[in-house]
Amino acid sequence: MPALFLLYLHLFDHMNSASIVVHKTPIQQLTVALECLEKSSVDIIYVIDNSPDDRLKDVAKNFLKVKYLKVINNGFGAGHNVAIKESYKNGAKYHLVMNADVWWENNIIESLVNYMDKNHEVGLISPKTYYPNGNLQYTCRMLPNPLDLFFKRFLPGKIAEKRMRKYLLKDFDHNSILNCPYLLGSFMFYRMDALKECGLFDERFFMYPEDIDITRRIHEKWKTLYLPEVSIIHEHQQASRKSLKMFWIHFSNMIKYFNKWGWFFDKKRHIYNKELISNIKN
Repeated sequence: MPALFLLYLHLFDHMNSASIVVHKTPIQQLTVALECLEKSSVDIIYVIDNSPDDRLKDVAKNFLKVKYLKVINNGFGAGHNVAIKESYKNGAKYHLVMNADVWWENNIIESLVNYMDKNHEVGLISPKTYYPNGNLQYTCRMLPNPLDLFFKRFLPGKIAEKRMRKYLLKDFDHNSILNCPYLLGSFMFYRMDALKECGLFDERFFMYPEDIDITRRIHEKWKTLYLPEVSIIHEHQQASRKSLKMFWIHFSNMIKYFNKWGWFFDKKRHIYNKELISNIKN
C-alpha cells in the first residue's frame, strides 16, 4: 500500500478498518464482499490470505483501500488478529471482522459507526442477518453447553429440537435490540477500546468457537449488541455439516472451548444466559 495513502489514513480522527480472512475463497465471492467494503466508510481493508497460493492477490489489488497480507494458516482468529494489530498501529477506532460470503446494500458501516459514537458502553455490534433466500439467520444465541452442541445428536428428536430452539433464541422476535453473550462471527463490528481491554481472538481455537469466546469476554465489560436496524446477507456455508474434516475441526475446537470455560459447571454461562432470557421476556 502506498506510503502516501497510509499517511492519509493517519489524518482521520475516527478511522475505521475491516478484515476478511480467506482460504481458497471463490474469486467472485471475495469480489462482491470487497465491493461492499470499498463503497463504504471503511478506510482500510485487510485481506488476510491463508490459502496455499496467492491467486487472490490479483483480486485484492483491484481495490484502492485493500491491503493484502499473505500469512501462514494458523486459523480464522489468528488471521484476523494480524489485521487488528495493524489497525492498532494505524489508530483505528472501530474494526469490522467479516466473512467473505457476506454482502449488503446501503452504507451500513456509517450506521454502525454513528450508533457506536452515541453509545459508548457498546463494545461489539452484530446486525440482523438473512440467508440469500430471505430467511432469517439466528446469529444471536445463548452461550452453549455440551448438550447443545455434542449430545443433541443422541437425544430424542423432540428433546433436541426444543433445546436447539431455546439455544438459537428462535422465540425472540429479532426486531428488538438485544445485549447478547454470543454473536455469530460472520460480521462483528468492534470498538477497538473493547478489544484492547478484553484481548484479541484466542488463537488456541483454529476456527469455530473463537466468536463465542471473544463475545463473552467483551460481554463481561461492555454491551455486545444484536442490532436489527442494520441488516446483511450471509451465505453461510456450514462446512462442518458437509465435510468430515471440517466436522472434526469443529468438534475438537469445541472441546478446547469447554476445557477453557467449563463443561457442565460454568458459572458465568449460567448468569449470562439467565440475564439473556430475562431480557427477552421483559
